Amino acid sequence: MESGILQDALIYLGAAVIAVPLAKRFGLGSVLGYLLAGIIIGPYLLGMVGDQKEVMHFAEFGVVLMLFLVGLELQPTLLWQLKGPILGTGGLQMILTTLVLTGIGWAASLPWQESLAIGLILALSSTAIALQSLQERRLMQNESGRSAFAVLLLQDIAVIPILALLPLLALQPTTIGESSGLSGWQQGALVAAAISGIVLGGRYLMRPIFRAIAEAHMREIFVAAALLLVVGIAVLMESVGLSPALGSFLAGVVLADSEYRHELESDIEPFKGLLLGLFFMSVGAGIDFRLFAEHPLLIPALVIGLMVVKWLVLMGLGKVLRMSPSQNWTFALALAQGGEFAFVLFSFAGQTRVLSTETTSLLTLVVTLSMALSPLLLILNDKLIQPRFDYQPDTMTEHTNPESANNPVLIAGFGRFGQIVGRLLHGHGIGTTVLEQDPSQIEMLRKFGYRVFYGDASRLDLLHAAGAHQAKLLVVAVNDPATTLSIIETVRKHFPHLKILTRAQDRPSAHELLRQGVEHVFRETLGSAVDLGVEVLVELGFRANQAWRAGQTFKRHDNRLLREQTQYLDDEHTYINKSLQYRDILADLLQDDEEEQGRIQSYNWDTAPQDDALPKDAR
Repeated sequence: MESGILQDALIYLGAAVIAVPLAKRFGLGSVLGYLLAGIIIGPYLLGMVGDQKEVMHFAEFGVVLMLFLVGLELQPTLLWQLKGPILGTGGLQMILTTLVLTGIGWAASLPWQESLAIGLILALSSTAIALQSLQERRLMQNESGRSAFAVLLLQDIAVIPILALLPLLALQPTTIGESSGLSGWQQGALVAAAISGIVLGGRYLMRPIFRAIAEAHMREIFVAAALLLVVGIAVLMESVGLSPALGSFLAGVVLADSEYRHELESDIEPFKGLLLGLFFMSVGAGIDFRLFAEHPLLIPALVIGLMVVKWLVLMGLGKVLRMSPSQNWTFALALAQGGEFAFVLFSFAGQTRVLSTETTSLLTLVVTLSMALSPLLLILNDKLIQPRFDYQPDTMTEHTNPESANNPVLIAGFGRFGQIVGRLLHGHGIGTTVLEQDPSQIEMLRKFGYRVFYGDASRLDLLHAAGAHQAKLLVVAVNDPATTLSIIETVRKHFPHLKILTRAQDRPSAHELLRQGVEHVFRETLGSAVDLGVEVLVELGFRANQAWRAGQTFKRHDNRLLREQTQYLDDEHTYINKSLQYRDILADLLQDDEEEQGRIQSYNWDTAPQDDALPKDAR
């Protein structure tokens, strides 16, 4: 037994070491290299390894580790800010894809229960393949990468209600799941207790534990503790019937604020890479070519049909979200495959008698083949589709090397907000180096004669190339709050001399920036809204200088209120009281100013003393 395990390990590692570098050299990417290696050593070609079920159970832990690392990159406040894309983009994708696939199944004379189960399962995409492929291309911070991540996260969460719904769709009575002896409310309470334990343990228990381990200065123990944490959470979530991947993601989010975040990332990353590679090889080795031979026309038609349907839905969704065409193609092709959770869900659907054994075997093969084709689609996107647009992925991922020319100001983000700042500085002859991440925006700006460089301003090497070590000021004007915080974190760590002036999309974003210690925060709507209010006062008969002073008073006091309220974000009662208190103070100040102006206007200027005798405020 032990020799068999060692022999399989030797075969898997040898196949990976040979196939992946070759695949990378020919521009195929590591994911496709792993898949091809699995196909070659699998039971249907060379037959060097046998049944993949046991290996797949072990390899799926790579997906768990990957989602834990993704969670470490997302602070809870940032995750809350992403709730719109997650629920909006992700929710729309799940609903629309499920409806279309269910309709196709119903049109093919399947019972509606089977059609709905198939639609729900096939609506899921592969988190492992999509994220790995986008990360290799350095597209995770692009519009396509952020949207794909939102969709994938919603899909991972959706696995839980799908598992709960499948037994209700059973065409025949089933007793599966009743052996636990727990009622519905007891199961719900157990789930709530598990999630609460992860949140509270990660927040209050793990930090002192990691601190004690760190003080021992034994890295191997820290690595063991990190793996123990993830494995323990996976076992806990499985025991209460939830997705281990979702539990590890939640744990990562909870620990994202921890001072040990980077250490956890560096320790777990190698294990994640190896286990993900094993997962991809298991997928490749699990392709049943005998079943393919039995249905030589049906299976290719189902694979192509599935990927075309998902691509069409995603392209339509991208248009609704107003993605640029190049980003929309990448977004749609990255998620056009089936997902790894389909293997679990199809197995469960068979156990609950929702789907027949023949149907689950057929659709499992369809999902596997779609996952194997997905890296090829992204390669075709890189080579054939993206060159039709103005910026090719190869040049984009390498990022343009900026020529800083010792400019004193860096501007990160040159959209509707950053352009106004840049034009004002340009008018005064002040040199700026501009970094922008939207290729379509760059092309438009260059038509107007702006010299703008493509790049992610949170990258340390790009900031060096842009001259951050010599510049005096950094203006952060990007549109994404998460990217803004990432840029600020990098700059404060590596370029502490740079004074940061940053854009905030709204009041909550401004609060978060102030909490991070950023001093110069400018809300994008405040100035224009106050200007409009000043104009309203003028139209109502106020003198122009009086209306202008009222606007300045409002700005000054609202900024003071903003900073004071930041201290009470967790105390809603005090937060609201501060707002009411400042509102009364502002009203008194504005009314006092109005009365003072009235006295000045009614003053008898014929008998007035000389100017130097007038009150200072009246001059």
